[in-house]
Amino acid sequence: MAIQTLLLLLAATTSTLAAPSPNPPNSTTYPLPPPTVPSGLPSSCTAETLPNPTLFSALTLAPNAVDRFNLLSDNDLVYNFADPCRKFGVAKGLGGNVTRADHATFPALTTQRGSLAIGFLGPCGFNTPHVHPRAAELNLVIEGQLFAQSVTENGARTISHTLKKYEMTVFPMGAVHTEFNPLCTPSVFVASFPDEDPGVGQIAQEYFGLNKEIVTGSAGGEVSIEGKDVDAFRGLIPDNVAKGVDSCLVKCGIAKR
Repeated sequence: MAIQTLLLLLAATTSTLAAPSPNPPNSTTYPLPPPTVPSGLPSSCTAETLPNPTLFSALTLAPNAVDRFNLLSDNDLVYNFADPCRKFGVAKGLGGNVTRADHATFPALTTQRGSLAIGFLGPCGFNTPHVHPRAAELNLVIEGQLFAQSVTENGARTISHTLKKYEMTVFPMGAVHTEFNPLCTPSVFVASFPDEDPGVGQIAQEYFGLNKEIVTGSAGGEVSIEGKDVDAFRGLIPDNVAKGVDSCLVKCGIAKR
């Protein structure tokens, strides 16, 4: 079982997660673009706007909801997911980005028991396997498609979906799940959570971040994986959002490295 777990993790780090059968290779090359900013919005900025820690503290200590909302201006109640200056709260890699609004990035959510993220995935963009330890996720595709997989716990079956525009699925709280864009055109999804701080943990990064002896021992010992290889695996793990899985990269003519 430990070896199977390791193989699954290696599949995530080397971008070979099983995918729907690709179309025949296309001679057209689709270069992977940077995350797209919706039309009409600025594409560059001069300075990042960060959440105000003093405001966050005041909201947390407010004795009631009326006092809490009196601390917020009308502008404090608006969050722009396409703000080109935004870096805090953005997971960005070669395959696109996921921007989150939670109580750390959007203080107005303090005590509101909800948060939201939007994923902008380029062609073959891969939101690598991860968990949300404190909340379930409702994932809605609003542009393109997503191939999604999840597994809730030991002994549970693996659930697979290909989600089209305006289709949604649920990832239960704590379930390992992943999504990637199987198309050669951009995809966008919205993820909502019933918690203002759902948390996120990328499986490969967390597993290979453990002590070498723990990694090798849980993978079946030195016969299965040598300790010196653990550092090599760590260096191969891509930043989320990753460039994509092999079958999609081949189909879309995108270089893996």
